[in-house]
Amino acid sequence: MSAAVPARAEASPLLEVRAVSRHFDLGGGRILQAVDGVTLALAEREVLGLVGESGCGKSTLGRTIVGLLDKTAGEVAFRGETLPARYRSADFRRWSRKIQMIFQDPTSSLDERMTLREIVAEGPLLHGMWKRPEVPARVGAWLERVGLSPDHMSRYPHEFSGGQRQRIGVARALALEPELVICDEPISALDVSVQAQVVNLLADLKATMGLTLLFIAHDLSMVRYVSDRTAVMYLGRLVELGRADDVFFRPLHPYTRSLVASNPEADPERERRRPRGGPPGEIPSPVNLAPGCRFAGRCPFATPVCRDRDPRWLEAEPGRFVACHAYDRESGHPGLRAAVEPPA
Repeated sequence: MSAAVPARAEASPLLEVRAVSRHFDLGGGRILQAVDGVTLALAEREVLGLVGESGCGKSTLGRTIVGLLDKTAGEVAFRGETLPARYRSADFRRWSRKIQMIFQDPTSSLDERMTLREIVAEGPLLHGMWKRPEVPARVGAWLERVGLSPDHMSRYPHEFSGGQRQRIGVARALALEPELVICDEPISALDVSVQAQVVNLLADLKATMGLTLLFIAHDLSMVRYVSDRTAVMYLGRLVELGRADDVFFRPLHPYTRSLVASNPEADPERERRRPRGGPPGEIPSPVNLAPGCRFAGRCPFATPVCRDRDPRWLEAEPGRFVACHAYDRESGHPGLRAAVEPPA
């Protein structure tokens, strides 16, 4: 596990995630290391994108931050106050006003037995933010704000399309006026045209409400579009962190490079002509992981040191952090260029 801490945003962090792990005991001595020693920080009003393949631990990290999953190790702090390692009812009541989550599946995350009015108003009523006589006006305003009609508030979630249901989820989360929103792949289940609508909606609400967002996705180009900084995750650990454009256009880690190479081109002609990229092979099982770089088995630049020792978290250049032996002069790795170019 890397002992060094990734760069924090220049402003005082709103959220700090300090060496957080979430492991699952599968029995028989088998431990699933879904999240393993992740450290990062978000400044107020920042959008931090978290990207990686399915199964790398992104959603588990988001659920651990909001307290839906207990922490195995590490801690999360909000405005300098450490959040509980294990949430109780009173903890959810207190912190849900500050931190909300938009879930990936807009169908399973909404109670089909509740009307839109009940779904959106539930949180504010529970916290005493709204009085019952003002609920129709308040809910109607929020439905309009997310692009739905106030006339829909008596309907049920199953009466809406996937994109509309996701807008309901956005309204439910933001009606509590939180400071931080964890967006757990909020567009992955939607059509491309609807994805753009939801992303633009979140951008508008961020600008008007001053939100801080942790935007989780596997689409690197979408993450670059919405984020100030991007963190890349692989098998439960961060492998790269930096400004969104830098990570996308000048990736450092071999895994990030492979993600960028696999990103489709918008132009169909260029897409047909470009060489196919992407990480070779499949992401391995996160159960009882051995020491060493977790990408070593798929990395074209791996050397014996990559398989023997965990890479350190290093500042490769100002504001750019990477966990790769190729950037660590003390590791004995020849570096990426030397690894692919034989000596003259």
